[in-house]
Amino acid sequence: MATVHLVLQGKGGVGKTMLATVLAQYLRERGRSLLCVDTDPINATFFGFGALEVQRLEIMEGDEINSRNFDAWVDLVATTESEHVITDNGASSFVPLAYYLVSNEIPGLLASMGHTVTVHTVITAGQALLDTLTGFDALARQLPTECRFVVWLNPFWGEVTLDGKTFEEMAVYKAHKKRVSAIVRIPRLKEELHGHDFRKLLESRLTFAEALAAPEIGIMVRQRLQQIRRGIFDRLDEAAILDLEAAA
Repeated sequence: MATVHLVLQGKGGVGKTMLATVLAQYLRERGRSLLCVDTDPINATFFGFGALEVQRLEIMEGDEINSRNFDAWVDLVATTESEHVITDNGASSFVPLAYYLVSNEIPGLLASMGHTVTVHTVITAGQALLDTLTGFDALARQLPTECRFVVWLNPFWGEVTLDGKTFEEMAVYKAHKKRVSAIVRIPRLKEELHGHDFRKLLESRLTFAEALAAPEIGIMVRQRLQQIRRGIFDRLDEAAILDLEAAA
């Protein structure tokens, strides 16, 4: 049976694909088999990571998203022999996919097959804070109880706080606390060194393993990427992500 990871957030540019790629690399390094799928109809960035062998699912018909095309995604999940399925979804297809999941009772269907559904969503600071909190709130209210949540706190624009309150002190978290299985606190990286190198890594569509094995990448850049990988993977260990696996 598979653990189905859905990366969902209605706000664009907050780190959804970073989340998907890091999660995929983490699970692979821990010896898990993966099926990776990109459903973003506009920016199929996840698909660009060749080492992760991401399948692209075409959901457009002409200029419109056809929710029926998500049927192919269900078929992929239902028949997979992989232990984990990671699906990255774009902001433009956020509403259609959420509607599809709810109206077709997909989480319950997958649960009846023995799969588990985990929704990963990102909360950021700065101007996107309220939008990402609203996105999390909408998902928690709309998606059924078969879906559990992992919240990733992205400090790229600063610490995730609102009126001096941490995420766990916010009303939206307290309202949905029982739905949240884990919180992943992404380490904050200083832009001039570690942050710059991590951004360039993502822009190059390289995994950590590829970059660390590339002799053309400088020694100190590889050193910093090694530190970043260790820091993020340690946070995933602390969040006990592997404890969310589906029962064999």
